[in-house]
Amino acid sequence: RCVMSKELSKKRSRSAAGRLSRELIVETALEQIDRSGAQGLSMRSLAQELGVEAMSLYRYVHGREDLLEGVIALLLGRLTSNLDDELAEHWQGFLQDVAHKVRQIAIDHPHAFPLVATRHPAAPWLRPPLRSVEVVDMFLRTLLGHGFTDAQAVDAYRAFSSFLLGQLLLESAVRGAETGPVEEPLDEGDADIPERDGQVGLHDAPEVRRLRSLLSEDRSDEEFEVSLEVLLDRLNRDVTQ
Repeated sequence: RCVMSKELSKKRSRSAAGRLSRELIVETALEQIDRSGAQGLSMRSLAQELGVEAMSLYRYVHGREDLLEGVIALLLGRLTSNLDDELAEHWQGFLQDVAHKVRQIAIDHPHAFPLVATRHPAAPWLRPPLRSVEVVDMFLRTLLGHGFTDAQAVDAYRAFSSFLLGQLLLESAVRGAETGPVEEPLDEGDADIPERDGQVGLHDAPEVRRLRSLLSEDRSDEEFEVSLEVLLDRLNRDVTQ
């Protein structure tokens, strides 16, 4: 796979200058992260692989922060485009489908998944790893469509996110991913990242905006105790059977 990736990079560099685009830049960045992690990604290394000058990249991305947000948007865009409509006819099937699709991202891109789970979202009060405003809005709309109240939909989002975050960050770490934040300073350029998530802004997510007050509540103490009780109950059933 590594040899194939290197050959693809050589072919890309010979032709990228004439067809440079945000999509090509972001896809190449993801490939670099898959090979060596986000720590090694830079505008300079990306330009070198594409066979262009680093300054030419700034026509399409505002800086490294914008670039990494683009990578996150690419991964989560694949999630939404691959969901099964038939499974979504029942909320249990929908949650199972989302969970398996998010896990597949963690398996296919273990070095990139920590970005999805730890980097800041368009709205800092959204939780990883379902932190794309587009994904969260779709998640809430689907559960509301199945009869969940506002509070129930937000509670489901919180519990579901906590489950995925703990399980999948562990899986990524086992596969060699660096799960800490990217430490080096980021070149923001003119990017207006706090109000955007890839190409999607909060104005594109009506349910996220409407439920902001519920999504913003800090209920970590309660959630920890509930999750602990559920774990103890499951272990107790196993022991007493």
